[in-house]
Amino acid sequence: MTQLRSAPLSPSASEVRQWVLDHVWRMQRLRDELLLELLRHRLITSERFDDRADRVLLVVTELASNALLHGLPPSIVRLLVDDDCFVLDIADHDLETIPQLRDIDPLGSGGRGLYLARQMALDVGWYATATAKHIWASFPHTSPGRNAM
Repeated sequence: MTQLRSAPLSPSASEVRQWVLDHVWRMQRLRDELLLELLRHRLITSERFDDRADRVLLVVTELASNALLHGLPPSIVRLLVDDDCFVLDIADHDLETIPQLRDIDPLGSGGRGLYLARQMALDVGWYATATAKHIWASFPHTSPGRNAM
């Protein structure tokens, strides 16, 4: 197993929205509301013409599911915006487990969430506070004069 890179969020990142997840059956609502926030804040151009929407929804599903299944609930999902990107920050309350990139068995299932996040996002990292462990993934946002992914 390999450890995920430890790195805090940028201090200039500002929170746009927060969701509390205590059951996996709330995942669809999180996905729907996150998509609306991304569109409302023009962080993606359109759910139909911007494949980042699919990538972001896949990453949030993987990371939030991992937090619910392997961490201590409730899980907190935050959408933050920085100068040139937006960030999904997913927290759980298990402070004893360090995020690991599992060795993936090609014949087995599971263990691919962090690998997928690293493939789909600009960057992925983790940090801990006094009360929670956070895993984050960043994505470029759409804004005038900036190139999209």
